[in-house]
Amino acid sequence: QVQLVESGGGSVQAGRSLRLSCAASGYTFNNYCLGWFRQAPGKERERVAIIDSDGNTNYASSVKGRYTFSREDAKNTLYLQMNSLKPEDTAMYYCSAASFPYDETCDFDYWGQGTQVTVTS
Repeated sequence: QVQLVESGGGSVQAGRSLRLSCAASGYTFNNYCLGWFRQAPGKERERVAIIDSDGNTNYASSVKGRYTFSREDAKNTLYLQMNSLKPEDTAMYYCSAASFPYDETCDFDYWGQGTQVTVTS
């Protein structure tokens, strides 16, 4: 059974940093699409960053240059380092993973419960 558990959220002032973690169990990362998403109240879910099945990392334009998506396979953990945070980054953040390897379309099937990030001005 696959389980994803996020942690590391909180409330910070604009300009500060946070690092989110996503611990996976029942799952291995190699050759699978992995992702971080966020959803603010009243808004649609937004893809923040993904690592595709070839290992390439892509970021949303709104976070590019500020966020870094990384993984530590030995700990089966994903990370999202968020720097220079802005109030508009406030959202619930979710990690996600695909259920099929080598998935070129990156269909995400597994989701964590989310961790709240609040950025105050």
